[in-house]
Amino acid sequence: MKVDVLLGLQWGDEGKGKVVDVLTPEYDVITRFQGGPNAGHTLEFGDVKHVLHNIPSGIFHGDKINIVGNGVVLDPITFKEELDALKEKGFDITKNLYISKKAHLILPTHRILDAASEASKGKTKIGSTLKGIGPTYMDKTGRNGLRVGDILSNFDEKYEALKKKHLQLLGMYNFEYDIEEYEKGLFESIEALRSLNLIDSEHEINRYIRNGKKVLAEGAQGTMLDIDFGSYPYVTSSNTVTAGACIGMGIAPNRIGEVYGIFKAYCTRVGSGPFPSELFDETGEELRKAGHEFGATTGRPRRCGWIDLVALKYAVMINGVTQLIMTKSDVLSGFETIKIAVAYKIGDEIVEEFPFELPDNLEPVYKEIPGWNKDLTNVMSEDEFPEELKDYISYLEKELNVPVSIVSVGPGREQTIVRK
Repeated sequence: MKVDVLLGLQWGDEGKGKVVDVLTPEYDVITRFQGGPNAGHTLEFGDVKHVLHNIPSGIFHGDKINIVGNGVVLDPITFKEELDALKEKGFDITKNLYISKKAHLILPTHRILDAASEASKGKTKIGSTLKGIGPTYMDKTGRNGLRVGDILSNFDEKYEALKKKHLQLLGMYNFEYDIEEYEKGLFESIEALRSLNLIDSEHEINRYIRNGKKVLAEGAQGTMLDIDFGSYPYVTSSNTVTAGACIGMGIAPNRIGEVYGIFKAYCTRVGSGPFPSELFDETGEELRKAGHEFGATTGRPRRCGWIDLVALKYAVMINGVTQLIMTKSDVLSGFETIKIAVAYKIGDEIVEEFPFELPDNLEPVYKEIPGWNKDLTNVMSEDEFPEELKDYISYLEKELNVPVSIVSVGPGREQTIVRK
């Protein structure tokens, strides 16, 4: 049995959580393979909005196994808050939630280091979510980190030793902080974490595969935020691409099956960094309002722009995408003309491949196509799509050489059209 992978193809916020929730009935196991509480996967059903940061988006299906993989970084405090919030809404998820002992822990001092580092950058700041993600991954690669399995023995001693190192590092920054404020609830959260199902996830996942169980790997952030292949240095600290699923779950590359690549019908980005097709005019503001483009984790307004085929083709190539899923097509309803960035103009050169860096003098080269005026939010089948939307989808399929198998026309579960 193969493991299918679902991930974002842009700068995150593509709607992965909703699609995982919709696809979960077809699978036995859902697993997160990287990232941490900097991710915000939003799901809406029963007139209630749920935002998940660490927990896989299949958690609302009680008969499914959900695994937080070894590639994830976990903040015990925010994780407990997430569990408590779900419990208040009537979801007891502890029975079908499993956490890898090899997942690294985000400590209060990681968050302080993150804030201090970002503040020191001034105008060159990356736009970090300040959740401690970067410093935690730095400790992981530097072989200093603490893992979930470390809470099972002598955690207090291990924590104090690493905390001491971090406080020494903080001496390099002119940054004020209150360590006690950051530490509030830490040990209570660690105790809650101990009561959950802590497993050797790589063995469990491979056992599920051998036993013929269907596994879906859920990515966080997006391809253009990948530490190796994204718009460096304005990226996250993990591998958000298909290859990251192998590392973040402990599975062999030949175990990968379908790769679902999710993209918005337009494009957004949160935080700093290059964004070739960004709109600074009324059209950009209209996209933001129509799409409710505010970060699920940070609440920050998202930067908005037209779809970028140069970046999208690159993402499809890097990930080996086999099926495309387009979200927020309803947001483009009412635009008389829709633009598609098909190349970049850098100086006098026209570039069609995603370059090493995106310079300030880059200008997108656009193709224009007719928009559609039909409200899509109540559409129940592909047959009801306006011809202009069908043409848009056909053009993207031709350019990307991958079929668009699902089109989302709203935030709800039922607003998901599986194409014939």
